[in-house]
Amino acid sequence: MLSRGPRRTPAPSAAQPAGSRPGADRDADPATDHGRHHPHLPHPQVPLVPAAAFVVVWSSGYIAGPLGVEAVEPITLLALRFVVATLLLGAWARWRRGPMRLPRRVLVRLGAVGLMMNGLQFVFMYLAFDVGLGATLGALMHSLSPVLTVVLAGVLLRERVTRVQVVGLVVGVAGVVTILGPDVEEAGGAVGITLGVLSTLSLCLGTLGQRWTAAAPARAEGAGLPSDSLEEAGAAESGATPPGGAIDPVWAAVVQFAVCAVPLVVLGLLLEGTRPVHDPAVAVATVAYLAVVNSIVGLLLLGAVVRRGGAGASASVFFLMPPVTAVMAWFCFGDTLDARELVGLVVAVLGVAVATRSARPHPDGGRGGSPSPGARGGSPSPGGRGGSPSPGG
Repeated sequence: MLSRGPRRTPAPSAAQPAGSRPGADRDADPATDHGRHHPHLPHPQVPLVPAAAFVVVWSSGYIAGPLGVEAVEPITLLALRFVVATLLLGAWARWRRGPMRLPRRVLVRLGAVGLMMNGLQFVFMYLAFDVGLGATLGALMHSLSPVLTVVLAGVLLRERVTRVQVVGLVVGVAGVVTILGPDVEEAGGAVGITLGVLSTLSLCLGTLGQRWTAAAPARAEGAGLPSDSLEEAGAAESGATPPGGAIDPVWAAVVQFAVCAVPLVVLGLLLEGTRPVHDPAVAVATVAYLAVVNSIVGLLLLGAVVRRGGAGASASVFFLMPPVTAVMAWFCFGDTLDARELVGLVVAVLGVAVATRSARPHPDGGRGGSPSPGARGGSPSPGGRGGSPSPGG
């Protein structure tokens, strides 16, 4: 079965690219260029090795989470994860990229979006794991976020949404409902499902919010607009602000980790007390894995995928997360899928795959859809994920 009862479910990855909007590179993705055609653009090629590594890292966050939730209370686990990620990534950014040069206006916007995309997203999902939401179902809910983000952009921002994308979302949701079946108690009950839905919506709204972040100049004076993609992530070896005034994605991730860490530490102390750790050894191992592998390594892998594969590269592999997570859950926990759940998983994955592929640019310059699901924000991007679904978060 997909879920194994309370406290048996994994946490999302944190590699959500913070402060940048993967896939919004206008030269790489005509879908973000609001109707203009680019007749000479070929299909972007997804780089196999970094993309495969990114899928594995992102999916593993849904396995590491339940282990952590059993050893540490969920909010405290998240707080520790963001504290460690902030310290490690901040030290690396200062050493390799120089001092942070972000004006107050940008910091405020980065912080607000980070709280939504990383803070709320993972709080809801970790709490869902704590009450019994399964690893595969959690990954499947988050895999809907690229398509749901595009549909929300159509509803809230009047952007063009294709029929294929709407159908893909409906098919994906139908697959999730099929997996749930008649006994929702196995997925944490109504509480677990509601928390999972709120986590997915937070990821989508945070993705849309990154447009607001990118609208703020990265330099206080005389700079152009920030970069729309993670193409500078890991590429610039010095200087916190890349040429042209773009927001440095690594420093942006540090800001978004830090702004989540502070309120979560306070909330954890208030709600979970001063003794939230039940198994110190497992707690240390899980926090280290989530902070280093999911949050930092995932962010750098996502940057490599976008740099080498183009704007929609991360979104184009996002539908692989649920089946990879299902295999990991079987290997690590012995979780299995019955026939109904397997059918639901296949249906949902196909719906998301068709919808995300439809948004990729065509060689003849036509548009495969409206903005590609990954074109406007952190969903690949885990954990987040910063940020999605950024493994930065």
